[in-house]
Amino acid sequence: MSFADMKKKRGDKLQSLLKETAKLNTQTKGQGDDDRFWRPELDKSGNGMAVVRFLPAPDGEDLPWARTWNHGFQGPGGWYIENSLTTLGQKDPVSEYNSTLWNSGIEANKDIARKQKRRLTYMTNVYVIKDPANPQNEGQVRLYKYGKKIWDKINDKMNPEFEDETPVNPFDLWEGANFKIKIRKIDGFSNYDKSEFENPTALHEDESKMEEIWKSEHSLEEFTDPKNFKAYAELKEKMERVLGLSTVPTTPENQFPKSEAPFDGGTTFIPKDAVSPTPPIASTATAETEDDMSYFKQLAEE
Repeated sequence: MSFADMKKKRGDKLQSLLKETAKLNTQTKGQGDDDRFWRPELDKSGNGMAVVRFLPAPDGEDLPWARTWNHGFQGPGGWYIENSLTTLGQKDPVSEYNSTLWNSGIEANKDIARKQKRRLTYMTNVYVIKDPANPQNEGQVRLYKYGKKIWDKINDKMNPEFEDETPVNPFDLWEGANFKIKIRKIDGFSNYDKSEFENPTALHEDESKMEEIWKSEHSLEEFTDPKNFKAYAELKEKMERVLGLSTVPTTPENQFPKSEAPFDGGTTFIPKDAVSPTPPIASTATAETEDDMSYFKQLAEE
C-alpha cells in the first residue's frame, strides 16, 4: 500500500480499529536487549516522563499493535519466563495448572496462582518526540511495550465515554494525538494514571517526513507468529521442572462439575484435596506490565 493510499483510506481506519478493540475488550474482560525497543528512563525517585506519537500499522500489516500474554515467576527449580500459548488462542500448561490451584478451594493455592498468573503486554511503534532523560532518542521510530493502563487510555480515546467527546484514532498521522507519558512511583510501583493525550494534530507539517517515519516502522506480526512460541509439551516440562511438580492425573470421576468457572482460561479440574501448595514462589506483581519481562530476565541472569 502506498503512502497516498493510506492517507485516502485513513477515514475508515478508526472503525476497523474499533472492531478490533471490541474483540480485545471482550477477551480481556524477551525484548530486554532488543535495541528496537524504547522506554522512558526513571529518575532516582522513580518518576519519569516523555512524549511519543503512536504510529499506524506498518506497511503490509493490518494492526498498529501486537498483543501478547506471558508468564514470569520463580520456583525451586529456577525461573519460568515464557510467552503464553493463550496469545494464539491455544491451551497453555501454566494457565491450566493455575486453574487447578484456583479451583482447589485452598487459599494458599490461590495465592500461588495469583503470583504466577499470565500478564498482558501490548507493543506499538512510536515516534519519540520528547525524551528528557535521553534526548538522543528524539526523532526516532522505536517499539514501545506497555500494559493495560496505557491501553485503556488508547481505548478511551477511540471509544469516548461521553456524547460530547469526539472519537480520535491515536494512531493516525494526520488527526491523531501526541501522548504524554507520566510515570510516578506509588507504593513501590510505577503508576501511569497521569499519562494523557494532547489535542489532535498532524505529526509533522511535511507529509514527506511523515511518510519517512511510517516507512521506518518495525514489524509487529513477528510477536504473534506461532513459530516464536514454544510447543505445549516443552512448556509443560519446563513448568514442572521449575515448580518441582509431579503430574496429578485427572479423571472424569474426580473432576469438579462443569459449572465451576476456571481461572485464567484453564480447563483442568481436580478435587480439593488433590493439590497441595508448592514451595514459595517469588512475587512478581507490578502496577504496569510493560516492565515485567525485562525485570524477570534481569533477575534470572543474576
